[in-house]
Amino acid sequence: MAAMAALQSSMTSLSLSSNSFLGQRLLPPTLYPVPANLTAKPCLIVVKLKRWERKECKPNSLPVLHKMHVKVGDTVKVISGHEKGKTGEITKIYKHNSTVIVKDINLKTKHMKSREEGEPGQIIKVEGAIHSSNVMLYSKEKDVASRVGHKILENGQRVRYLIKTGEIVDNAENWKKLKEEKRKTEVAATSA
Repeated sequence: MAAMAALQSSMTSLSLSSNSFLGQRLLPPTLYPVPANLTAKPCLIVVKLKRWERKECKPNSLPVLHKMHVKVGDTVKVISGHEKGKTGEITKIYKHNSTVIVKDINLKTKHMKSREEGEPGQIIKVEGAIHSSNVMLYSKEKDVASRVGHKILENGQRVRYLIKTGEIVDNAENWKKLKEEKRKTEVAATSA
């Protein structure tokens, strides 16, 4: 009985006072100041992430985009992984997790369900993403992989070049070719 009385006295001394954190009431959310201009901007960046992937976000909840040494249309050589030594052209880049997709490299098997009734399912090969640190810019003429450097030309244009060969990667012809290919694919997609 004495132990029970001691326990009761200690519990009364621990009772919550009005100014303790646990005893305070939470204020209703309507009393907090609300900004006058609440304009919801639609998220322009669509990122397909797996459930277990975490992405860094800026304060406006958009993903942090990483700077990369490669661009779409560059010829690259894979320098590590099971596809080491193979070369290909970059078809897509993902800046949120710094990965690239190289044409006909890192092929994965995908099992597709049938979309319509009566149509059979199929097994297709798709290119998997490779981290940008595992690819290196490649010169087809000199047959060598090189790191990338940046320099400013006489006309004030900032371009990328291969350090080993001095070959300029960014030139107007490449950009025109890329834009034409993109336009052709868009036309083919809209007509189909």
